[in-house]
Amino acid sequence: MNSPGLRERKKARTRRTIQEQALRLFAEHGYDATTIEQIAEAAEISPSTIFRYFPTKEDIVVQDDYDPLLARVLAEQPKDKPPLRALRDAFRESMALIPPEEQREILARARLQLTIPAIRSRVMQNMLDTLDQLSSVIAQRAGRDPADLEVVTLTGAVIGALIPTLQRWVAEDGARPLSELVDEALALLEEGLPV
Repeated sequence: MNSPGLRERKKARTRRTIQEQALRLFAEHGYDATTIEQIAEAAEISPSTIFRYFPTKEDIVVQDDYDPLLARVLAEQPKDKPPLRALRDAFRESMALIPPEEQREILARARLQLTIPAIRSRVMQNMLDTLDQLSSVIAQRAGRDPADLEVVTLTGAVIGALIPTLQRWVAEDGARPLSELVDEALALLEEGLPV
């Protein structure tokens, strides 16, 4: 894979700075009390620059680069591996690629996603986008149509398993690694949900 060019690295750095400053301000003043103008000032950019990176304030919390990473790692799984096992392994492998210093930021974002009503509604669209992206990769691996009910149901079950996993991770304040909790949840799916 080619390394990103200077322009892409600068854009990624600006995007990261916006999110870091926003999360800091949200923690200090609360989500609702923090304005785009305050975030822009803290990030040393204009408010219009923020909107070039994030269409809404909610997107500052919701958007990340992890879905494309997961889709890439999933696509690289051996074709003969069963789909649910491939998803489980892809989650574990892609989460291992996320630098440890990002874990607290991911936890802070997850906490906001679960507690702020405006963000929760935006998260639903993000989950549907993730479902589409993962369904596309699963379908391609299986030689199926991404809209096949079996493909979408499998992917939807995985997305559904992530919701209580994130809730538990936030409730435990990140005491256990998210990758471990996700792996446990997907193992339950793989075992047919033995309750």
